[in-house]
Amino acid sequence: MKEGPDISAIAALIGDPARANILTALMSGKALTASELAAEAGVTLPTASAHLSKLAGGALIAARKQGRHKYFTIASDQVADVLEALMGLAAGTGHLRTRIGPKDAALREARICYDHLAGTMGIAMYDSMIRRGLLRDDAEFPELTAKGRAALIGMGLDLAPLEAARRPLCRSCLDWSERRTHLAGSLGQAMLEMMQARGWATRDPNSRVIRFPPHGRAQFQTQFPTA
Repeated sequence: MKEGPDISAIAALIGDPARANILTALMSGKALTASELAAEAGVTLPTASAHLSKLAGGALIAARKQGRHKYFTIASDQVADVLEALMGLAAGTGHLRTRIGPKDAALREARICYDHLAGTMGIAMYDSMIRRGLLRDDAEFPELTAKGRAALIGMGLDLAPLEAARRPLCRSCLDWSERRTHLAGSLGQAMLEMMQARGWATRDPNSRVIRFPPHGRAQFQTQFPTA
């Protein structure tokens, strides 16, 4: 095919192991420096800088300067969605580095996946919403039901701007540590932001771990019962 999108160029950018490690690190949702990303990728700073230049040139990452430092982030929700899908595909087809999932038990329980909740608690939330009829399950785009809308509005979520956005309201994301679905999309992001704003959960500043203190865990279990 001589015309149309060149997927080989994007695949080549993502396919390099060091660049893949850089992109995976940025899926934490945090802006990171070249030095931090060099450590994540296991390469020298000059090598990381060359990889970052290629990723930026391919519109997969974005850079912004603040003071003396330059920070890098995933370029867009569309890029994050593609990376999530690839991570899920890799996990689901057995393409794993050494183990099924993170070694750290805290990462397995609750972590940020770009901008939404993943891990066993993310799965528990998704399963609870499906079981209670708040979501209609789908392999790619779960559907928020009328009962779900009422429940979330009752929790204080403003759904109107989420539904008006170009980004899908609900997306299924295969949890690469548990091989089961958690909720992504603008609703997944809004729900994690709500939990953090209300003090149910806090982000570990040095990792992707999301921590639920006892009162937050109790609130979570009240809103998303397991039975």
